[in-house]
Amino acid sequence: MIESATFVKSSKELSQCPDNNIKEFAFIGRSNVGKSSLINMLTGVKGLAKTSGKPGKTQSINHFIVNESWYLVDLPGYGYASVSKRDRKSWVVFIDDYILKRRNLVNLYLLIDSRLEPQKKDLEFIEYLGENAVPFTIVFTKIDKLNKNQLAKNIAFYNKTLKIMWEVMPNTILSSSEKYVGKEELLAEITELLK
Repeated sequence: MIESATFVKSSKELSQCPDNNIKEFAFIGRSNVGKSSLINMLTGVKGLAKTSGKPGKTQSINHFIVNESWYLVDLPGYGYASVSKRDRKSWVVFIDDYILKRRNLVNLYLLIDSRLEPQKKDLEFIEYLGENAVPFTIVFTKIDKLNKNQLAKNIAFYNKTLKIMWEVMPNTILSSSEKYVGKEELLAEITELLK
């Protein structure tokens, strides 16, 4: 259960991230996947992570301290964002640095829009995480926007695509920020990993 969640700092590179041994759980996904909404729903703090209709709002590594005991980390979205190519390249470098070199990182939560068929950028990112042995969980977002049949069909299609690359499938969680779906599953997994 989350009793408190407060913003700590924004960092433009790995060396600026908080210098301590507190465990971290990071959230990443394509621009406009609903990451900020999910973080706000998960923590129960409205407006903790800034939401925007404009893709690419998050442009730095944002640390939030939860229950004074672990960090929730909001990473910039990948894929489309209305920023310069130079800025996008610098994001790639510091996201790469964070994911591959941050010793405090316990698990990465990769958010995927459940309404879409498997996207090339998502699949490439999943492959990259696998190749680099980065522990991660797939979180399907916006499931309230689909009926049960559509959702089942989309998830099955995704799993079929992933089975081509993966012998053991990554853990998945279904979520909806509007309906508060997936909150308990996410918190249960984080609680287990904190042990």
